Amino acid sequence: MRVSRTPARRRRSPSRRPRPLALLAAAACLGFAALAPAAAQAAAPTPVPASAGAPAAVNAAAATFTDDFDGPAGAGVDGSKWLTETGDNVNNHERQYYTAGTNNAALDGQGHLVITAKKENPGNYNCWYGRCEYTSARLNTSGRFTSQYGHVEARMKLPRGQGMWPAFWMLGDDIGSVGWPNSGEIDIMENVGFEPGTVHGTIHGPGYSGSGGIGAGYSLPGGAAFADAFHTFAIDWSPNSIKWSVDGNVYQTRTPADLGGRQWAFNKPFFVILNLAVGGYWPGDPNSSTQFPQQLVVDYVRVSDGGGTTPPPTGTKTIKGIGGKCLDAAAASNANGTAVQLYDCNGTSAQAWSVGGDGTLRVLGKCLDVPSGSTADGAKLQLWDCNGTGAQQWVVTGAKDIVNPQADKCVDATDNSSANGTRAQLWTCAGTANQKWTVS
Repeated sequence: MRVSRTPARRRRSPSRRPRPLALLAAAACLGFAALAPAAAQAAAPTPVPASAGAPAAVNAAAATFTDDFDGPAGAGVDGSKWLTETGDNVNNHERQYYTAGTNNAALDGQGHLVITAKKENPGNYNCWYGRCEYTSARLNTSGRFTSQYGHVEARMKLPRGQGMWPAFWMLGDDIGSVGWPNSGEIDIMENVGFEPGTVHGTIHGPGYSGSGGIGAGYSLPGGAAFADAFHTFAIDWSPNSIKWSVDGNVYQTRTPADLGGRQWAFNKPFFVILNLAVGGYWPGDPNSSTQFPQQLVVDYVRVSDGGGTTPPPTGTKTIKGIGGKCLDAAAASNANGTAVQLYDCNGTSAQAWSVGGDGTLRVLGKCLDVPSGSTADGAKLQLWDCNGTGAQQWVVTGAKDIVNPQADKCVDATDNSSANGTRAQLWTCAGTANQKWTVS
């Protein structure tokens, strides 16, 4: 089947040919590819990330789909979970040919799926524009797994370079009967190479597809690129609501109120798709600066029911302060010097604290620490290797203070703020709201 999509960024009509993207099974006939988050509405402001690269704790009993991509290097994906699509895609004017087998999608033996885009054509494949110039891979769970609501996430490291177009997305399972866009499409993450530090989340449905898709972008702070490290991309999906997050940072929420009376197409089962496209209307084609091969490295894909993440691991606690915000390891990093901050409570490992019998407070294997053993007001707290010094000793009092006995000072939310990214610091104990913490 063919789908005519109006390109989001370049408004010219594609020359359509009857050469759809084919599935390797008769369960469905798709012919779709990740669509640019057209008309992405104003991007949300980017706070200090709360849990970059940190997987949310998923209770195995609640998980409805999990693939950690464990297996020997060079092995293919689990065919009981994933369907491999083959063919080209005229609808977005992408340049790649999606192949079967392990040439473009294989495990690396280290718990990752690697989808590789290559500048080659070993099979003499033909594309809509002639002899194909690139190969890549696209996988979906159609006929194997669908979900209606829940927490859907993948931890990935993205490729880089002009013309690269990785995507993690979903399509309504009724697409074979109602067609696109009536099926609905949820783009959990899309990235184009000319925006190395920005990803987009978008919904498409009847009357708001193509250039009318509704979404927003999320950008990493400090000019960082999504190709530099793993990041976690997720939605929390419930009846009449979808929330997008990157590394635990919720950056947009969409409800039927955003559709101006048009049909909300997301209260039904959807299946999951992973792909790496090369070129197309939105990203543009590769150029002389683009290096091949490029890889989309996927650490895991998980879908848990009930929506949202589960509580932190057994034996750990959240430390909740002013404004109901949680004490959090910035970017979910356990590197020495990692900032300790306030952030929306999100159930990630960056907020799962252990209260040690040795007087320490630990998260991600590191201790809450006062830099250089400072006793000064305003000393910003950090994570550091546990070393038994007075800079890492803490007493949680019945009055809900957290006191460092060496300094005889309290853990304090800087400037009495509850904003995401507010640094935790030492300050003279004053009994104020920004020094009160609930450990539970």
